Amino acid sequence: MRAVRYHQYGGVETLVVEQVPDPHPGPGEIRIRVAAAGVNPVDWKVRSGAAREVLPVGLPAIPGRDAVGVVDAIGAGVQGVSTGDRVFGLGGVTGATAELAVLSAWAHAPATWSDEEAAGAALASVTAMGGLKALGPLRGRTLLIEGAAGGVGSAAVEIAVAQGATVIGTASERNHEFLASLGAIPTTYGTGLAERLATLAPGGVDIALDTAASGSLADLVAIVGDPTRVSTIADHANAQRLGVHLANAENDSTLLAEAGELGRQGRYTPRIERTYSLEQTAQAHADAERGHTRGKIVVRI
Repeated sequence: MRAVRYHQYGGVETLVVEQVPDPHPGPGEIRIRVAAAGVNPVDWKVRSGAAREVLPVGLPAIPGRDAVGVVDAIGAGVQGVSTGDRVFGLGGVTGATAELAVLSAWAHAPATWSDEEAAGAALASVTAMGGLKALGPLRGRTLLIEGAAGGVGSAAVEIAVAQGATVIGTASERNHEFLASLGAIPTTYGTGLAERLATLAPGGVDIALDTAASGSLADLVAIVGDPTRVSTIADHANAQRLGVHLANAENDSTLLAEAGELGRQGRYTPRIERTYSLEQTAQAHADAERGHTRGKIVVRI
């Protein structure tokens, strides 16, 4: 099969498209013929070597953790899926940006989602849901999402709105119209946030989710008044110190199925900013590393 690989840690120049051996699913796994794969911050952090202490990988490695495609092989013990089914899901830390990928968690992809949308759904939705579930029931509560325009943030906005929360999302002004289209009340981040929130939410903010790791975690605790009502998916350094929930993305088929069901209902549509070809994966990584994206970046295989 054709795949993108890197043979050493480093910059985007390490990424090459080449022929590699086909992967095979083990027990509890499936293999898909990939239509598109997501590009996530973890991909460039692993590729660069920045995450090697936490997420070491064997080299050469194929970047990518989530993908969508048609099932073409099924491992021992797998039930509820058949060859030919269109699914989206998660594999290991690496392996998705290729013609074939092995998944350990998956769900049937809604017909309402394009391949690009489904490719951007898996990691963003399980990460967002993990952060939201740590905060308890959402219906009737006012939720602040820090970094609401990014891949995880935009997923969290739609999922929280679908679950009955009033959502206030922070982003740069150029993304305010985008946030409003998702159902959030937009505001800018940074200095003066508490004062802006006093106007936007006179009754106060009940809970907060940080997706940005911008150094605002202590401010979020002060805004909601209790560290147990704040969760972060990004600020590992400060979460324990401040006593807030730290949610890590997990390969959870149940969460993927929940996201897929919201998609079928038209209540969650992964937002895609840019799509690249397999040969443009280095550019996709470069753009992801620069940040400031609105939604997700995906690579079409």
